[in-house]
Amino acid sequence: MSRDHVALLFPGQGAQYVGMGRDLAGHYSAARAVFAAADETLGFSISDLCFNGPEEQLILTQITQPAITAVSLACWAVLAESGVRPGVAAGLSLGEYSALAVAGSFGFRTAVWLVHERGRLMQETVPVGEGTMGAILGLAPEEVDEICRLAQENGQVEPANYNCPGQVVIAGHTEAVLAAGNLATARGARFVPLDVSSPFHSSLLSPAGEKLAAILDQVEIKAPEIPVVANVTGDYVTTGEDIRESLVRQVSSPVRWEDSIRRMLADGYHTFIEVGPGRVLNGFLKRIARTALCFNVYDLPSFEKTLAELKGVS
Repeated sequence: MSRDHVALLFPGQGAQYVGMGRDLAGHYSAARAVFAAADETLGFSISDLCFNGPEEQLILTQITQPAITAVSLACWAVLAESGVRPGVAAGLSLGEYSALAVAGSFGFRTAVWLVHERGRLMQETVPVGEGTMGAILGLAPEEVDEICRLAQENGQVEPANYNCPGQVVIAGHTEAVLAAGNLATARGARFVPLDVSSPFHSSLLSPAGEKLAAILDQVEIKAPEIPVVANVTGDYVTTGEDIRESLVRQVSSPVRWEDSIRRMLADGYHTFIEVGPGRVLNGFLKRIARTALCFNVYDLPSFEKTLAELKGVS
């Protein structure tokens, strides 16, 4: 498949499930090699947690993040071995690390190690129960911004993910997020509390970003070999220092996913492959660009189906 036509999308936290990656690892040595490298890098069997659980461990942030990254990169290894060549990549939240690894900014082992540290710092910064997130469905971003300002008397709350038209995720202190949800419901929107243990991409996590900066300083980060769209700007990062700064800001800044997709669409990308567990990003994509071609690779059947269908894409 020509690199001129394919954009890779990598999922973020929440896409995990027990059993992810198991059948691909059972069939392809390229996937097994990624899991083996992840296990060795982390010093424990992240592959066993992916394949067998238990779920109560898999959902812990510092486990979830390297688990999803390992599965995503294993899926990519199988795709790459089959000859797929992307022209651009982006990842939602922690998925940005997979995108950068595929682009050659750092190695697969480094990506897994970084997101493990990232997850640990995020979990430590805001104690469980003090912060949360929720999705507001059916309001424009400007209305969500206003609602968050009105709810500030209950604590910190702010937009965390601009996912697609009609969906903005908010994050902050639990009481303030719920108050904002009530205000949204009063305006006719739907509010869906998210089952997360931390207020990701909110200013409450600024201390985690500062600590992550020190960890990123230990890592060589190269200019990407293919374009990568950053969460915090919805535009391309072009140098190692740009990437370093973007990853620090990303911890406590909103994810501009809709802008990221529109950047790629504007540059002529209309074939997208969601690489890793889940199908959430395909759902967002269809809300942004109904005519875009959307594929998934998260297990053996989806890989085989995507490979067959890509052959018909010019």
